[in-house]
Amino acid sequence: MDIASINCIVLGGGIGGLTTAIMLRRAGAAVRVLEQAPRITEVGAGLQISPNGFVVLEKLGLGSALRAKSVRGQSVLLRDYKGTEVVRLDLARLPCGDYHFVHRADLVHILEHAALAAGVEISLGHTAMSVTPGPAPQVTLKDGSMLDCDLVVGADGLHSVARQALNGTSAPFFTRQVAWRAVIPETGADPQAQVFMGPHRHLVTYPLRGGRMRNLVAVQERAQWHEESWTAEDDPETLRGVFGDFGRDAKDLLDRVEKVNRWGLFRHSVAAKWHLGGVVLAGDAAHPTLPFMAQGANMALEDAFALGRCLGDGSTLEAALSAYQDMRFDRVRRVVDTASRNAWKYHLSFPPLRAAAHAALRIGGALMPGRMVGQFDWIYGYDVTATDV
Repeated sequence: MDIASINCIVLGGGIGGLTTAIMLRRAGAAVRVLEQAPRITEVGAGLQISPNGFVVLEKLGLGSALRAKSVRGQSVLLRDYKGTEVVRLDLARLPCGDYHFVHRADLVHILEHAALAAGVEISLGHTAMSVTPGPAPQVTLKDGSMLDCDLVVGADGLHSVARQALNGTSAPFFTRQVAWRAVIPETGADPQAQVFMGPHRHLVTYPLRGGRMRNLVAVQERAQWHEESWTAEDDPETLRGVFGDFGRDAKDLLDRVEKVNRWGLFRHSVAAKWHLGGVVLAGDAAHPTLPFMAQGANMALEDAFALGRCLGDGSTLEAALSAYQDMRFDRVRRVVDTASRNAWKYHLSFPPLRAAAHAALRIGGALMPGRMVGQFDWIYGYDVTATDV
């Protein structure tokens, strides 16, 4: 297969879709991105781009642009919900020191600019209603028009029509956790992430845009069901009430929240089938992940590079797509499972158990700081751009 001879439609103008489009266009394919939003806006909030995601941006020549728009993280500070420091993790001990906090819109704009510069066509306000796999796969749009191409990349997120075309419908289950997301103004902040760990709840915060803004993500265990949409707005007073017993530092942050979004956290399975008849999945469409390892965007970046590499190796389209799924499946499943198991560590409610766990973290941080950070080397040290991967 000559990748330069194919016409590709990418569903979704987010991080995974735009990065995939850049990879395919630079290899010579004709690429059109369909994004349902009418324009690229300040949708979303903060992201953590860890070394395994950053190497993709660096390989694409976008590392400097990301550095200019982000805060390079130096540490992660775990604190008790009252504010007491538990342990500080030094991010310089990671296999690669490039760990960045960035506003989602800033990264999307970097990728959008690179895609347009490469010759990608970006069509805004186009909603795909269905995808039909086949020798010439088709995309049906909301206005009833149908588009033909050689390859459809479904990078269309949680409610992917491409995933449904390949795997049918499946019902995710509510994890009994609800999250809030907000961005607040800041006048300067240390380049570190902080995690406040409380009974059945935790709060994560880190700086954005040179310390002029701060991202907040708050999570509470809750039996009540909430819709999965992360764009639903909530009353900031509700958020402040849920975390009302947290210490002064956390309260000072929450007091500055003027607008907040809330969503229920649902667990989705990793898709069993990632490709069929010229349709292939990437990012959340293939493997939605909970936010407790901050790997959603990084897995999308890895997917994009892996898909581009497999398509460019000269194999048939079917062989290339099979190689892509084989390359990615076990890794993303392990990351998804790890993220799903991680939240409970922050939510210990039995005081003696919480005290013992925090004491163990303090001792570990003092005696084995490298091991504390290195436990996730298998995530952060992975380089999808390496020739031997």
